[in-house]
Amino acid sequence: MQRKRYAPGRTGSTARTAVALALGLGLGAGLTACSAGAPADDVAVDAKAGPATTVAPPGRYRTLFEPCGAVPPATLKDLLPGAAALPDPERDKAYRGTAAVTYDTDRRVGCTWKADTPDTSHRLSLDIERVVSYDAAVSDDDRAQEVYVRKQLAAGIPVPPTAPPTTSPTGTPTDTATGTPTGAASGAPSATGSPAATAPLAGKAPATGAPSGTATPPATPTPTTTGLEPRVLEGLGDIAYVDDVLGAVGANGHQRAVSVVFRTSNVIVTVSYWEQTTGSVDAPDSAELQEKARNLARQLAERLEE
Repeated sequence: MQRKRYAPGRTGSTARTAVALALGLGLGAGLTACSAGAPADDVAVDAKAGPATTVAPPGRYRTLFEPCGAVPPATLKDLLPGAAALPDPERDKAYRGTAAVTYDTDRRVGCTWKADTPDTSHRLSLDIERVVSYDAAVSDDDRAQEVYVRKQLAAGIPVPPTAPPTTSPTGTPTDTATGTPTGAASGAPSATGSPAATAPLAGKAPATGAPSGTATPPATPTPTTTGLEPRVLEGLGDIAYVDDVLGAVGANGHQRAVSVVFRTSNVIVTVSYWEQTTGSVDAPDSAELQEKARNLARQLAERLEE
């Protein structure tokens, strides 16, 4: 509708009526446009929404504790026996430790201590890593387990197998020890219909009186174990292992390095403790170093539970 030009001499009431009518039409059109546009917007949003996805739960830990202050003074004195004989400034420095340089202390922290004497040197280090998964389908704990398993395999400690029972090519379950079908009885009829003689197991001599054309192989000696070999540990975190390596240093020196690694939720803690001897001093004792490293690991596991 074409609006009339304002002309002097019109009464005020007539002008006000015209303005009110124009405003009324304008507001009505605006309200109609807004109400008409709302459903279109809703349809656009709904069209973009995809199916609901399951997000893996986050890990238990969001931050890490300060590592250099995490070891009690009494424990440090036990792990660094040579520090007691040092002058006061050097002894204080040895017990204070040196923090590892990291870029994010909420993701990784560490600390190192050392104390040397003329015949013996000791080193202690902590590495604490908080693992975060950037895959919404993989939890922080699962990602931390992957990191932990890689560490264990790198140490040469096998992961317990979880493979299902094997089957024969025909699909018949077999005995994994002998490879024979389960349920097969000794003396079953042979292909000719006569009972088949029981064949000797591989690697064993035939029964007395039976002809022998194969020499009995020598028995394989059973390796000697001490219980201190690198192994999986029980009762420490969610999962843990200990590694123990003895090496030579120079002509007469020895160095033993013990590492205890454990995982609790999405945090992996590595305690590394080693001792080096020189000259006529005996090689470091494996049982003693392992016990000290394991005691510290237990204290740190308790710290994580606080």
